[in-house]
Amino acid sequence: MKINHNPVKITPINTLNVNKVHHQNSNAGVSEFQQLLQNQIASDKNIKFSKHAAMRLDARNIAFTKEQFEKLEKGIKKAEEKGIKDSLVLMDQIALVVNIKNRVVITAIDSSQAKDTVFTNIDGAVII
Repeated sequence: MKINHNPVKITPINTLNVNKVHHQNSNAGVSEFQQLLQNQIASDKNIKFSKHAAMRLDARNIAFTKEQFEKLEKGIKKAEEKGIKDSLVLMDQIALVVNIKNRVVITAIDSSQAKDTVFTNIDGAVII
């Protein structure tokens, strides 16, 4: 397994908490809500990790570099272009099951543990 010298911390998906919007006056509330909405829309374009995937990555000591995130982004774009909904993404001796529409990594496994593994609930695969 490749050791990453600049790992990026993986955190599970965070959900929008509209209860954080405090209405001191109507204009401030609208502005804060608009900011939260814009942040949520921007975050929808980012790759997210399910709680399960984050736990798997942590338990298997798999860390991503910035370059690997960029490769994963390219793989997701390729899957989108082909109309894939749920994809197996093979990258740098790591297998990831990704929900393409929501850009969420569902689970991950490294090549040393992938022997005799069957991946289900996918409709395509991308090798990058």
